[in-house]
Amino acid sequence: MHKNARLTPKGRALMLGRLEAGQHRRDVAQAMGVSLTTLRKWLRRYRAEGLAGLQDRSCRPRHSPRQLPPVVAEQILHLRRQRRTGRLICRRLGVSAATVSRVLRRAHLSRWRDLEPRPPVLRYQREHPGELLHLDTKKLGRITHIGHRITGDRRRSRGRGVGWDIVHVAIDDASRVALASVTPNECGHTASAFLEATVAHFRERGVRIQRVMTDNGSPYVSDAFRDTCRQLGIRHLRTKPYTPRTNGKAERFIQTCLREWAYAEAYCSSADRVAALRQWLHHYNWHRPHSALQSNPPISRLRLEGSNLLKLHT
Repeated sequence: MHKNARLTPKGRALMLGRLEAGQHRRDVAQAMGVSLTTLRKWLRRYRAEGLAGLQDRSCRPRHSPRQLPPVVAEQILHLRRQRRTGRLICRRLGVSAATVSRVLRRAHLSRWRDLEPRPPVLRYQREHPGELLHLDTKKLGRITHIGHRITGDRRRSRGRGVGWDIVHVAIDDASRVALASVTPNECGHTASAFLEATVAHFRERGVRIQRVMTDNGSPYVSDAFRDTCRQLGIRHLRTKPYTPRTNGKAERFIQTCLREWAYAEAYCSSADRVAALRQWLHHYNWHRPHSALQSNPPISRLRLEGSNLLKLHT
């Protein structure tokens, strides 16, 4: 039923009941807010089909004499699967471009990538913490006031020219324990310093980082990052170009950061947002249930001793 519908099946039955009670058609139509034509239509359907005739019907026409023959539609799809362009299909079959586009759109074959089989989803998870660490970065616009995302008012200045904050994130593949740090840039030395701090953080918890996985971004292909990995004795793995799903755990953690930290509150400045990051990370690692860990927090995978628990849980 659409929002402006005058009658529902129950209202139609009520209208016909008033007619059977002896009321005049014009009075009934005026009381129900419909025209005489509408009243006659439902009366005709009721006499022909009974109560079943008062139900809604599809607006689809019973006959479409100008509809494209199914054989031609199959030929369009066959040529498309042979990597033929839309213009060539139009010329070969003698149909319009709009018809070809409509058929391909319905079959979800409009784009070239739709013709290729989707690669199988390969899910993996390391068995022990420290075997693989995922790194990535995310740009966040700096804040000078509460923006339109919260207030809905776009008339205020958008704060153009204030620059960007770079969020460096790290997440352990096995335990999902994560770290994040906000820096003014994403150069190789900054990424190297974040890696060193992350390795030290896990070392305090009895975890040795063996491998690190990154994309092919500029901070991770730099000489500074390469030298840092050698000094720490860490093997550096890089994802295949244009394949972010290989580093999917870091990508997913970034989305969680944006939803539950960066965009969760109305921050008045970038400093307020940065100050809230530490508390949120503590909540994520120590208290937030993780679906991939049977609703346990990530810190539960590190098997910390009781003597270390009070020291670290501050």
